[in-house]
Amino acid sequence: MKEILHIATECYPAAKAGGLGDVVGALPIYLPKHGINAQVVIPKYKNKWFAAQKWKTVYEDTLSLGTENIVFKVQKLQGGTINFPFYCIDIPGKFDRASVYLDVDGTGFKDEPARNISFQRSVLQWLSAAKIKFDGLHCHDHMTGLIPFFIKHCPAYKKLKNTPTFFTIHNGAYRGGFAWNEIIPILPEFEVAYSGLLDWDDHVNSLATAIKCAWAVNTVSPSYMKELMRDAGSLTPLYEQEKKKCQGILNGVDTALWNPATDPFLDGHLKGKKWAEFKKHHKTTLLKKYGLKSRRPLLGFIGRLATQKGADLLMTSLEMSINKGQKFSAIILGSGDKAIEDQLLALAKKYPDQIAVIVAYDEALARAIYAATDFLIMPSRFEPCGLNQLFAMRYGSIPIVSAVGGLLDTVPDIKKKGNGLVIAKLNTKEISSTVERAVQLFNNKKEFNALREKIVGLDYSWNKSAEIYAKLYHSF
Repeated sequence: MKEILHIATECYPAAKAGGLGDVVGALPIYLPKHGINAQVVIPKYKNKWFAAQKWKTVYEDTLSLGTENIVFKVQKLQGGTINFPFYCIDIPGKFDRASVYLDVDGTGFKDEPARNISFQRSVLQWLSAAKIKFDGLHCHDHMTGLIPFFIKHCPAYKKLKNTPTFFTIHNGAYRGGFAWNEIIPILPEFEVAYSGLLDWDDHVNSLATAIKCAWAVNTVSPSYMKELMRDAGSLTPLYEQEKKKCQGILNGVDTALWNPATDPFLDGHLKGKKWAEFKKHHKTTLLKKYGLKSRRPLLGFIGRLATQKGADLLMTSLEMSINKGQKFSAIILGSGDKAIEDQLLALAKKYPDQIAVIVAYDEALARAIYAATDFLIMPSRFEPCGLNQLFAMRYGSIPIVSAVGGLLDTVPDIKKKGNGLVIAKLNTKEISSTVERAVQLFNNKKEFNALREKIVGLDYSWNKSAEIYAKLYHSF
C-alpha cells in the first residue's frame, strides 16, 4: 500500500465551505481498494465538530513567522466519524476561528498570507521530523500551493525533496497572489536562484507556483481543464507550458453519505424504489414550511450567492419567468455577496408564495431541498466540477445547468438523450426559457417520471475517479 497525505483547508465533516471539503472528505475512503492508504491533514478550526472530538497530540514545535514565534501542535483524531487517519494542525491565533475563510463582515481574513504560510510550514516541519514517511503529498488549491516549491528549494525540508507532489485545482479563479514585500518576511529560507518559480504577474502566486513545481496537476473535471487551457487569463500560457502533466479527473459522490434511503438529515427515507412517495413527502413538507404554492414544479438553488454561481442572473430570470405567467415555486439557500442576498430577499418578499430565500449555510436544509425539489438549477458562469448536480440526481431532482466545466461533463441535455436541461447561452432570457422548458417537462408526467427514473440510476460514485487517482499515485 502506498501512503498518500492529502493537505487541504477543508474536509467534511470537520470543516466545509464548498466542494473542496466534500472531495477531501470522500476520496480517501475509496482509495484503499486501489492500493492507496490515504490520510488527511487540515488546520484546526474553532467549531462545534472539532470541540466534540477526542485528539492526541503527536507532534509539537515552534514556528518563526516574521516577528512572531508560534507554538503549534499536530493532533490526530481518536475514533470519531472519519474513516481514515485524520490530523489537524492547531496554530493559535491563525485558524482558531469559527469560519474557514470569511471574517464576520463577510470578507476574507486580512491575515490570509500569514495563515496560509503558517499552515504549510507547520505541515512540512512535522513531516520533516516525524517517523511516518509518505509516498506522495497531495495538495489542494492555492492554500497549499507553495508546498511543492518548499520541499524542492527550502533547505529546512530537504528530507522531503524527492517526495512526489500532486496538486488539484478545485477553483482556478482563486490564485493566492501576495505582494512580495508582504510575504518575503514569513517565507522559509529558500534558494534565491529559484525565486522565479514563485513569481507570476509580479506577485508570489501560489497557484502558478504549484502548477510549475508539482509533479502532476489536475482539475476536478476534464472540461474545466480544457477551459483553463483555452482561457485562464494571464495564466493561460502557463497551462499550455505545463500541459503534459495536466489532466482533468471528474469528482464523484460518496454514495454512503449521500443516500436517500439512509440520510440522517432527512425525516423520511426512500423505501425501495418508491420515488414518488419519497419526493411527495419532502416536497409537501417544504412547501408548507415556507408557504409556497403547490401543484406546480419546485425549483431549488443551493450554493454561494456569488456571480460565479450566476445567482445575480437567477434572480432576474425568475422574476422574468413569473411575469411571463410561468407557474412554479422556487427555494434558494445560500449566502455570499451582500448585495445579491438583499436583492433575493426583496424578490422573496415581493412573491412570498412563489419564492423562498434562506440566507444561510444549512446542511440539513440543503438535504431537504435535494429531496423535495423537482429541479435544481445551477446557472454558473464557470464550474470546475460542481457536486450539487450530482447530489440532486442522487435524490431525484433533475438538474438545470449552464454548459460549462463539470456541468458539461455530467449533464447532457435531454434533447441529446441526456439527463437534464442545459442553458444554451448564459443570459437571463435563456435561463428564463429553460425554466419554461422545465415547467413543460413537469407537466408531461410520463416524460418527467421517465427522466427521474433514469437519473437516480446513474453512477457518479467515486469508484472510477478513485481508480484514476490511484493510477496517478502509482505512476511515480
